[in-house]
Amino acid sequence: MRIAVITLVAGRHRHLALQQRGLAASARRPDHYVVVAVDDPAVAGVVRGREPEADVLAMGRDAGRLPLAAARNAGADRALEAGADLLVFLDVDCVPGPALAGRYAEAARLSGDGALLCGTVAHLPPPPPRGYRLDALPHLAPPHPGRPVPGDGEVLTGGDHRLFWSLSFAVTAATWRRTGGFCERYTGYGGEDTDFARTAAARGVDLWWVGGAPAHHQYHPVSRPPVEHLDDILRNGGIFRDRWGSWPMEGWLRDFARLGLVRHDPVTDIWARLPPATSR
Repeated sequence: MRIAVITLVAGRHRHLALQQRGLAASARRPDHYVVVAVDDPAVAGVVRGREPEADVLAMGRDAGRLPLAAARNAGADRALEAGADLLVFLDVDCVPGPALAGRYAEAARLSGDGALLCGTVAHLPPPPPRGYRLDALPHLAPPHPGRPVPGDGEVLTGGDHRLFWSLSFAVTAATWRRTGGFCERYTGYGGEDTDFARTAAARGVDLWWVGGAPAHHQYHPVSRPPVEHLDDILRNGGIFRDRWGSWPMEGWLRDFARLGLVRHDPVTDIWARLPPATSR
């Protein structure tokens, strides 16, 4: 089975470098490492001369926004053109455990081209002064408690597609084609992965939680709620509603409402930003 790992980058070069080190230390190295650099020409210098060799694919922004859906599709296209049988998607923040690629490949053989394969993700604390050590990562944080945590070698089938996230997942080439990839109407933050999982469910693609395929999410500051992404969330949430009849990211939307930033119209089922004078 030819394995391709695909990651998207726009900054976060230290995170990318550690991810590449993690892949180099894997028991089963990827056959192809596709790095989609979005408006970031410095990426080529970050990965150059390191193992595994990175195939850097350059993309621009879309109206100033990160085209996350289109970038994942472009990375998948590059990998499939090179003969990939299994696509492993990792966020640039995620460092793979040594067994991740191999365990995804084992689960893919069991799935018969019919499942989204999701490993566990642990959110790490801030790194020590000299940075993270690969061998220390498994001991720094447990897997996220909001997702199933199967044991090593265990696979949990029939997963809830609403729990899918794109930090770490894998699909066979046939399953990817069956889903049609990510909807490229989404740009900027949020919604595209929820849409992808909903599409997969609608097309009869199961979701499996794969034990023994851990990823370790490197620390970076976040906002809760992510006010800096408010406009993206409203725009992408509206696209999702048009496609599926309901709003995603409702927890964030309710948080924004409590802050006086947005309002929901129950008649039209539209969330909209309040004008500045009203939000004060």
